[in-house]
Amino acid sequence: MGKIALQLKATLENVTNLRPVGEDFRWYLKMKCGNCGEISEKWQYIRLMVTAPPTTISTHKNTQDSVALKGGRGSASMVQKCKLCSRENSIEILSSTIKSYNAEDNEKFKTIVEFECRGLEPVDFQPQAGFAAEGVESGTVFSDINLQEKDWTDYDEKAQESVGIYEVTHQFVKC
Repeated sequence: MGKIALQLKATLENVTNLRPVGEDFRWYLKMKCGNCGEISEKWQYIRLMVTAPPTTISTHKNTQDSVALKGGRGSASMVQKCKLCSRENSIEILSSTIKSYNAEDNEKFKTIVEFECRGLEPVDFQPQAGFAAEGVESGTVFSDINLQEKDWTDYDEKAQESVGIYEVTHQFVKC
């Protein structure tokens, strides 16, 4: 069991407080099995709020914060069985570690979230939709920012200036 931090680096133009929004924010990751080394081919997402399968008693979906692990060993944001070695692995988003990327962090790596990994290790991250930021001068909120192309631009009417997020990169570091 280990903790791995996701660090972000970007060039911010006239914006600050870049952050993921909501418990349903999707962290798109590629995972590596710690047992056999198999790396997932497809992007998988994990989020704080997990939707459980419908129960036979209720007609609506239950919403819970995490998935229970076998043998009463706690819970995780995602539990996955490796396709190659069949080992059950899990990863947990440590919600208290989610941080925003601010103007003073510009062009420096900063930890924006930590994961508790049990047999799974994230090896790649793809930022997508669901980020928000604010204008440095105006405080204008820009919501639903999509960083999949690693760049985003807009215009801040209040400050009468262009805003943007450029050259988004990331790295994983062991905590």
